[in-house]
Amino acid sequence: MNNTKTESNAINRSELIFLYDVQYANPNGDPLDDNKPRIDPSTGINLVSDVRLKRTIRDYLNEFKGEEIFVREIEDDEGNIQDAKLRAEDFLYDENNNKIDKSNLKLNEMKEIMKNNILNSCIDIRLFGGTIPIELKKNKGGSITLTGPVQFRFGMSLHKVEPMFIKGTGAFASGKDKGQKTFREEYVVPYSLISFYGIINENAAKHTNLSTEDLNKLIDALWNGTKNLISRSKMGQTPRLLIKVNYKENNYHIGDLDKCLALKSNVNDEEIRSSDNYEIDMTKLIDILLKNKDKIENVEFVWDDRLKLTYNGEAFKFNVDGIQFKEIVI
Repeated sequence: MNNTKTESNAINRSELIFLYDVQYANPNGDPLDDNKPRIDPSTGINLVSDVRLKRTIRDYLNEFKGEEIFVREIEDDEGNIQDAKLRAEDFLYDENNNKIDKSNLKLNEMKEIMKNNILNSCIDIRLFGGTIPIELKKNKGGSITLTGPVQFRFGMSLHKVEPMFIKGTGAFASGKDKGQKTFREEYVVPYSLISFYGIINENAAKHTNLSTEDLNKLIDALWNGTKNLISRSKMGQTPRLLIKVNYKENNYHIGDLDKCLALKSNVNDEEIRSSDNYEIDMTKLIDILLKNKDKIENVEFVWDDRLKLTYNGEAFKFNVDGIQFKEIVI
């Protein structure tokens, strides 16, 4: 059977590697553990959930690029947060954008209208899919389930990380008629280089109408969304490297490419404080790409060259014979 991708099928199977670092911030607090940074107790590795990364992407696309996203907080006039069923009903309208009375519909009709409108409008559902509950009337409902073409694993630091506890005073008194100020307590990571791995599935892309334009916006949001995390708990995060390996064939990818990167440092892991303390050895990654070069269309990348990369002990700058590297302009 010939699995070679035809020109009419625009989406390729792709693998993603995304590295960013964090300095004196909390990349992803655990709400069940006093919002401390997530640390694997057995390995000392800093963890960041895929949900946190998707939130970064969604917020950037919505707030900076004006894209409609489905998963976001919407308040009514009384300050109540809209639930998922009501959010779905925002997309119950006809081709002229007129609201449809759901009492005149059958459940399957309602699902089909909502599904089409959500996919046409919401880039986050085209990217990540979702399970969307709907309700035609009391005790009669269902859900729209869409498998997301873009999936990420938990992010993991490429070195051990030891969180730091910080305690300070607040600006206000602890209560009325009291002179003592409040205390502020928090945990941060002094430094963490975090690696995310993802896959773009061309088969699921057909069911969510994912486009190459959507994927371009995803890359933009990964890089610039991370750069624009400018809140007190998130400031200090900088994108360093993004690699997108595009394959020629359907239903094929190498897998686990993130595990082909090695951080080499001249200090102990927990003592790393900046990218000056280490280099990223790309040797295993480049060798496995060369081994599979006949199945690879090209390798796209964005790179902050303050991150030192090496291949076979030499400085690496994305110029190996046998692989077509393509720099992404963001």
